[in-house]
Amino acid sequence: MNTVNLVPVYPEIFLLIATSAILLIDMFMTDARRNVTYALTLVTLLVCIALSAADYANPTVYTFNNMFVSDAMSNLLKIFSYIAVGVTLIYARQYTTERGMLGTSVGGEFYVLALFSLLGQMVMISGNNFLIIYLGVELMSLATYAMVALRRGNPGSTEAAMKYFVLGALSSGFLLYGMSMLYGATGSLDLTEVAKATASGTANKTVLVFGLVFVVSGLAFKLGVVPFHMWVPDVYQGAPTSVTLLLGGAPKLAAFAICIRLLVEGLFPLAIDWQQMLTVLAVLSMAVGNITAIVQTNIKRMLAYSTIAQMGFMLLGLLAGVVDGNVSSAANAYSSAMFYSVAYVLTTLGTFGLVMLLARSGFEAESIDDFKGLNQRSPWFAFVMLILMFSLTGIPPTVGFYAKLAVLQAVLATGQVWLAVVAVLLSLIGAFYYLRIVKAMYFEDPVDTAKILVPNDMRVTLSANGLAVLLLGILPGPLMAICATAIVKTLTS
Repeated sequence: MNTVNLVPVYPEIFLLIATSAILLIDMFMTDARRNVTYALTLVTLLVCIALSAADYANPTVYTFNNMFVSDAMSNLLKIFSYIAVGVTLIYARQYTTERGMLGTSVGGEFYVLALFSLLGQMVMISGNNFLIIYLGVELMSLATYAMVALRRGNPGSTEAAMKYFVLGALSSGFLLYGMSMLYGATGSLDLTEVAKATASGTANKTVLVFGLVFVVSGLAFKLGVVPFHMWVPDVYQGAPTSVTLLLGGAPKLAAFAICIRLLVEGLFPLAIDWQQMLTVLAVLSMAVGNITAIVQTNIKRMLAYSTIAQMGFMLLGLLAGVVDGNVSSAANAYSSAMFYSVAYVLTTLGTFGLVMLLARSGFEAESIDDFKGLNQRSPWFAFVMLILMFSLTGIPPTVGFYAKLAVLQAVLATGQVWLAVVAVLLSLIGAFYYLRIVKAMYFEDPVDTAKILVPNDMRVTLSANGLAVLLLGILPGPLMAICATAIVKTLTS
C-alpha cells in the first residue's frame, strides 16, 4: 500500500462523502424543503467539477498499485459526466416532483441514486484493472436499476426495471466471464500487464480471443448496440423520462471510457480481432436502429432506437483507430469517437429535456403527436427542438454534423470507403424520423393546447443547451482540440 496516492481520488472520495451526507440530511427534510437536497446535489457536482478540473493539467498518475489512473481523458470525461448529471437533475426537478418521486414515500433517493450512479461511472472511467472496472460497472448498474423502478405504483416502470435488471445481470456475467478468461491467459488483472502479455505472444491466442468475444459482448450490452440492444427500447419507454435521461446521458461517456481502457489500452495487440467485431456491431446497429425507428410513434421508443444507431456510429471511430498497429497514430480516430460521444450526450440532454418540458402532472408527452403545433405554443422551444433534431440528423451548422464528419474522415483514413458509404446511407434513413418531428412542430395544428409552464432554472439551462449544440457546430475546433489532446496524452503516457 506504499504506492497509494489519494490526491487523484479526491473527486471520488468527496462525492462518496457528500452523497452519504445528502442521504442523511434528506431524512430530516419535509416535502416542502426538498429543494435543499436538490441544491446540495448541484453544489456537490460543482465541487467535483473543480476537483477534476484541477487534476486535468497534471501528468498521468497511477495509484492503488496501478488499479486507478488519473489522466487527461479520465478527468475530461468526468467533467462532462458531472455536467450531464447536473443538467439532467435540473430538467427532472419539476417532472419528478409532479409524479411524487420526491414525496414522503420516496424522499431524496432520486438524487442520491443519481450520485451513486455517477460515482460508479467515475470508477469505470479511471479503472486500470479488470476488477475496478467491474466494480464501477456494478455500482452504476445497481443504482440505475433502482431508479428505473422508483415509481413503484407504475406497472410500466416495474416491468422496465425487471427487464433491465435481468439483461443487465446477463451482460455483467458476459463481461466478468470474458475478464476471467483474459486473466487466465495473461496471469494479470492489470491492464498494463495484460497489454504486455498479449503483445509478447506468450499467452494462448485461442483463450485470448475467446475472452475478447465475451468482453466485447459485455461492452455491447452497456452501449446498447445490436444484437445486444433488446433492453434499450423497453427500458427507455417504461422508465420515468427523468430516469431515461440519466440512462441515456452520462453512462454513454463511461461506456466509451471502458472501451478505450479495455480494447485500446489493454487489448490493442488484438486490435485486428476486435475491429472486425466492432464493424459488425456498428453496421447492424446503424441499420436496425434507423430502420426500426421509422415506424415508432412513441418518441421515447423512437429515441431509444436512435440511440442504438448513434452508438453504432460512435463505434466507427473506435474501429477506425486500427491503422498500422501504432496507438499514437490512431489518436485522431479515438478523439473523433470521443467528440461524437460528447456531442451525442449534449444533444440527448436537450431532447429529453424538451420531452419533460411538455409533460405535466397526469400527462406524459411521449407521443410524437404531442409535438404537433409546438411552434404555435412556444416558438423558442420549437426552435431549440429544431436544432436538436438537426444535430441528431447531422445537418449543418449543428455539432452533430461535425461529429459525424469527423468520424467519417477517420473511417476514410483507414481505406474502408464502403463502411463510410454505408454509414452515410443509413444516416439518410435516420433523417426521415428526426425531420418528422420538425414537420409536426411547424406544419401541423396542436393537439394539446395547455399552457407550457417552465421553471426558470429549466428555461435557462434548456436554452443554453440548444445554443451550445448550435455554437459547437459553428465553432467545433476548441472542443475537438480538447478531445484530441486528452486522447494523445492518455495513449502516450
